[in-house]
Amino acid sequence: MAIVTQTDKRSGITYAYETTYYWDKEKQQSRSKRVCIGKVDPVSGEIIPTRGRAKKGEAKPSKSLPVKTGPKPFTETKRLYFGATYLLEKLSDQIGLTADLKTCFPDMYKKLLSVAFYLILEDNNPLYRFEKWNLTHKHPYGQDIASPRSSEMFASISDDQVARFLKLQARRRVEDEYWAYDSTSISSYSETLNQVQWGKNKEDDKLPQINLLLVFGEKSGLPFYYRKLAGNIPDSKTVKHLLEDLDILGFGKTKFVMDRGFYSEDNINGLYKEHVKFLVGVKLSLKLIKSNLDDVYDDIRMFNNFDEGLNTYGLTVSAEWNYTQDRPYIGDTLEEKRRIYIHYFYSIERGADEEQAFDKRIATLCNELLENKEVEEHRKAYARFFEVKDTPARGRQVYYKEDEIKAARRYIGYFALITNEKMDAFTALHLYRMKDIVEKGFCNIKEKLNMRRLLSKSEKNLDGKIFNEFIALILISCLDHKMKETDLYKSYTMQQLLDKLDVLECYEDENRALRIGEMLNKQAEIYETLGIELPTSSC
Repeated sequence: MAIVTQTDKRSGITYAYETTYYWDKEKQQSRSKRVCIGKVDPVSGEIIPTRGRAKKGEAKPSKSLPVKTGPKPFTETKRLYFGATYLLEKLSDQIGLTADLKTCFPDMYKKLLSVAFYLILEDNNPLYRFEKWNLTHKHPYGQDIASPRSSEMFASISDDQVARFLKLQARRRVEDEYWAYDSTSISSYSETLNQVQWGKNKEDDKLPQINLLLVFGEKSGLPFYYRKLAGNIPDSKTVKHLLEDLDILGFGKTKFVMDRGFYSEDNINGLYKEHVKFLVGVKLSLKLIKSNLDDVYDDIRMFNNFDEGLNTYGLTVSAEWNYTQDRPYIGDTLEEKRRIYIHYFYSIERGADEEQAFDKRIATLCNELLENKEVEEHRKAYARFFEVKDTPARGRQVYYKEDEIKAARRYIGYFALITNEKMDAFTALHLYRMKDIVEKGFCNIKEKLNMRRLLSKSEKNLDGKIFNEFIALILISCLDHKMKETDLYKSYTMQQLLDKLDVLECYEDENRALRIGEMLNKQAEIYETLGIELPTSSC
């Protein structure tokens, strides 16, 4: 039991409350009961019982009598976990995240940061558990954010505020770097959201979905743009709008790394038109790619094209792209040649795995035909690789089409990238593999930040929640980048590092400066390695 004081902002009167904490077994939450026991005298600090609170038969104090000096009201002292939230707060300050949020959301930036910290530290816990976390952790907002209040906060976030925030983040990014762009699908149980549609689900969920696009900086390792769109829109349709959005947000000229799902002739023409540098994965079956590969096929797997570290062969070919541009203001179509570079690769490990998988597939298809257990989805493969004859005397006979099988095996283990910027093959491959940071970002959003399934029923609420998840993703990506740079992953996973710091306590008292509990050497080493000043009792 404790006595807590609170000042009414309208009247200026300070009231004293008797507070009792208890555990609600039904809701599995810590709860509290407060009973007003009187007003606090501003001169003496004595608690004066309010009307009806004095004991029966007890005379009320006379106004003419001097007030006796009594004990000062008890002030609650809190012991809170502090180490991990302190780290996240300092990282947020370092990368300008706090400053940009404060500029765009002056009334709620502390709430946004506290929710982001909670999402990071409470792995896979839903937001209604914030109340319990608030009782044990020091965080920027410093108060409980009940589930209805967080929903109201998400719904109040406007598109203008988000756009302004992204513009401010854009000014902090390095311009001369490649940007990795990719998308993922997020499944949803909701039947009321307009953008939840059936599409190509990248995790093979049997649910409708929305699509989420992310852009990461290749050097900074930080996300700085995102967009939510309908689940039935393919990746190849998004590049044009991406370029328009980044131009509006003031990102200037860009360099993109994209996988082959974003390849289309219209997209490449659009990138040329906007003078954007690009590095894009492509299918070997494309006419331009296949014809140039056949010309150098015997040269790729030569010793002088081998990278021992990557265990991969690489060769670059200069070719011509047939550029077209519709010009409605003139009424014609511009057609000309543009320089393009094709990087071909052969991976020994990939080739071995794909050859084995291909041979197993051919054997499976053959057995399906022999046993007369054809699968409808395999009809094209049957026709391409086999000839089947059914006779009354000999029954079913299945023959391999060896030329077709050899042709299909010819390109196993090979892959290709195209770019309009001159570079050697292995530099291109290194940049392309930096795209993995986006995949890591999607993994963090779905697993660590608990967004594998959407349960929101309101479009505005969902938009606000995704924005808050994006803030948390920026912080996770910043910590991930620093841990890679400092080799901390050799000693800890990210969760182990956060858990190591999360046990560091602080002591809050209204009448005293913040005090920090005992800090272990391992905790101090983590802060110092990450470039974070050690927390002190004056924090």
